[in-house]
Amino acid sequence: MDTKVGKHRYSAQCLAYMGDAVFELHVRQRLLSNGNRPVNILNKQARQYVSATAQAKMYHHISPFLTPDEQAVMRRGRNLHSESKSKNANTSDYRHATGLETLFGYLFVIDQPDRLATIFELCMEIK
Repeated sequence: MDTKVGKHRYSAQCLAYMGDAVFELHVRQRLLSNGNRPVNILNKQARQYVSATAQAKMYHHISPFLTPDEQAVMRRGRNLHSESKSKNANTSDYRHATGLETLFGYLFVIDQPDRLATIFELCMEIK
């Protein structure tokens, strides 16, 4: 798919919706690669990565490594005015986390698994 078409084919909200699932799947894969553990332990570990606060830190960490198109997609997600609010994070962190999820959704939709993996690895540098 052409990235110019793909970037605007879906709303930022839809890309963030998909990106939430894609990011969580990558986190779960990473945790399972470390071995078999009780699910409650896996869920506790996953929350360290999928929280709005953690994702906001990742947003800032990966920004310098992104292409101009990727930065634009992430900003679209960050600037999205959403009805939902986070129970456990401030508005700024929630918006930055949405930007990160939007980027993951975008890269998934335009079928860029290698770039997605590279950016995920950058995100995992933050803990």
